[in-house]
Amino acid sequence: MTLSLDYATLSDVGRVRRNNEDSAYAGPHLLLLADGMGGAAAGEVASAAAVQVIRRLDTAEIGGEDMIEALAGAVHRANERLSELVEEDPEREGMGSTVTALMFDGKQLGLAHLGDSRAYRLRDGQLYQLSHDHTFVQSLVDEGRISQEEAFTHPHRNLILRVLDGRPDSDPDLKMLDVEAGDRLMLCSDGLPDYVSDEVIAASMSSGTPDSVVVELITHALEAGSNDNVTCVVADVVETEPASGVQPQLVGAAAELAQGSTGRAEQTVAAGVLGDGSGGGGGHGAAVDPEELRYAPRPPKRFLWPRRIAILVVVLAVLVGGGWFGYSWTQKQYYVGSDGDYVAIFKGVEADLPGLSLSQVYERQSLQVDKLPTYSRQQVEGNIQADNLAGARSIVAQLEQTAAQCAAKAKPTPTPKPTAKPTVKPTVKPTVKQSTTVPVSKPPATVPPTTRPTATPTSTPSTKVDPDDCDGVR
Repeated sequence: MTLSLDYATLSDVGRVRRNNEDSAYAGPHLLLLADGMGGAAAGEVASAAAVQVIRRLDTAEIGGEDMIEALAGAVHRANERLSELVEEDPEREGMGSTVTALMFDGKQLGLAHLGDSRAYRLRDGQLYQLSHDHTFVQSLVDEGRISQEEAFTHPHRNLILRVLDGRPDSDPDLKMLDVEAGDRLMLCSDGLPDYVSDEVIAASMSSGTPDSVVVELITHALEAGSNDNVTCVVADVVETEPASGVQPQLVGAAAELAQGSTGRAEQTVAAGVLGDGSGGGGGHGAAVDPEELRYAPRPPKRFLWPRRIAILVVVLAVLVGGGWFGYSWTQKQYYVGSDGDYVAIFKGVEADLPGLSLSQVYERQSLQVDKLPTYSRQQVEGNIQADNLAGARSIVAQLEQTAAQCAAKAKPTPTPKPTAKPTVKPTVKPTVKQSTTVPVSKPPATVPPTTRPTATPTSTPSTKVDPDDCDGVR
């Protein structure tokens, strides 16, 4: 049994925004929605470009698992297109877009998803979310840190982690889905689920035609106070063949930019092809797709490379000028430091760039670093900044004065010579001669006591230095 899609799509700029950055497309084999972002950085251009590239899958005869490969290739080509648009106009840097696409082969669905737009399926009265939000709050829900109800009111629920933005890491989620007759599919931008609960969405999708459902869903979002663009694509899976003459529908920024880029004659064609999706029109103009005209190859801009070279020259001139100004400033600075064992005045600053020295010795002094007390020596070895050359010389003079004071305090006092020790002559003992006569006893001579003189004590040299001023002088 071959199934088909009965679809409708609608986009509203909302009650706050001035421009519509949503784009959507619905066709027999493809449902597609892109929500642009970037504001002044052209979010509407991003969504329109993504839709323009991916919508080409609607005419491809692809089925089964090949749909996944086709969707992945189309999303990557859309990403490359965004990169080209940024290269053409650097002011578009920062623009991006979500992408949610359902490809249909009559038996199965292939899903490609990137960002926070959503895909739903209503089956037997139950609403299922087919896509997984690439948002900060969804990561918190996945980690169990907050509940799904808390995520609905979280202040950072619009913070997107993955998006189509022209960078090489923009890979979408891809998966195959079963489909049954009676299923109702819905794609929407975040302007709907951020303000309308799943219960209200399910109730609106439970009855009515696709045309009435898209109107009701957008009405609910606006009444709930949505301050964003709101876009919906609704499609019923039916067993009957689609009605003859049903044409693909393009809404939002993609349709608006296509109409704005055409001439007066082409605008007539745009009104027939893009206005309400009902088709119509005739003649040669009926075969012209204004969306194709907008993104058709264009002749290269004149003088593109000379302008790029001129910009590069200006940037280099600014960098060189700024570098020279900075270097000139450094050469007007002075500081006192050590050059080997001696105190020196340096010109420049204490910083070196690869291949460039920003300081050199200006005046080497005769003062040795080790003649300074510890505190002054540490200051010199760590460099003492000066306001100018005169200030640096004044610092050196103070250091010389400090060294001289320390040298004077450390000079020893002269040692007095000791008094000569007096020589004491020994007393000669008289000799008594023996005779035959009776000796007459004489009293022994009295020897006076010998007195030793006391030497004058020797004084020690004084080398005491004030530790507070001259500590560590060598």
